[in-house]
Amino acid sequence: MGRKKIPVFSVVATDKRNARDGRYIEDLGRYYPLEQPAEIRLDEDRVLYWLSNGAQPSDTVRSILRKRGLLLAHTMREKGASDDEIAEAREEHLERVEARGDDIKMTAEMRQQKALEEERKRARELEEEAKRKEEERRKEEEKRRQEEAQAADEAEATEEAEAADEAGSEAAEEAEAAEEDAAPEEDAEASSSEEADADESSSDDDET
Repeated sequence: MGRKKIPVFSVVATDKRNARDGRYIEDLGRYYPLEQPAEIRLDEDRVLYWLSNGAQPSDTVRSILRKRGLLLAHTMREKGASDDEIAEAREEHLERVEARGDDIKMTAEMRQQKALEEERKRARELEEEAKRKEEERRKEEEKRRQEEAQAADEAEATEEAEAADEAGSEAAEEAEAAEEDAAPEEDAEASSSEEADADESSSDDDET
C-alpha cells in the first residue's frame, strides 16, 4: 500500500495461517512510518475487541499499540478496571511517551479522543468538587442546627431557672406576709388576756 518510497502499512486482523498480504478478517487502520513523528490511524475499539478475543499482534503492531496505550487499556480492562480509570491511565501513559519523544503523530481522531478524555477528567474533577462542597455545606448546616438546638436548650434552662427563682421568691414573700398577719393576732390575744386578768382583780377588790 502507498506509493513508491512512501510506504503506508495496513493494520488488520487476520488468520495467522494466511499469507502476510493475503485475505484478512477486518481492516483496523493505517500506519504511516515516514511521517515525523510516525502517524497511525486505528479503530481503537475494534483493536481492543480483537485483543480481548486472543489476537496476537506482530512486533511492529505491538510497539504501536504500546505507544498508543492500547496494550495498557487491554490489560486494565482484563483486570476489571472502569472506563474512567483506563482513560486516566492512558492519558498519563501518553504524556510519558510524549515526554520521552517516543510519541506517534496525533491524528484528528487521536486529538478528538484526547480532548474527550480531558473533558471526562474535568467532568470528574467538577463532580468531585461539587460533592466536596455539598459535604461541607451539609456539615455546616448540621453544625448550625446543633448550635441552634444547644442555644434553645440553654435558653429554656435559663427560663426554667428564672421561673423557679421567681416562684421561690413569691413563696418566701407569702410566708413572710403570713408571719406578719399572725403577729397582730397574738398581740390581740395577749391584750385580751391582760384585760380579763384586770377585770378579775377588780372584782376581788370589790368583794373585799
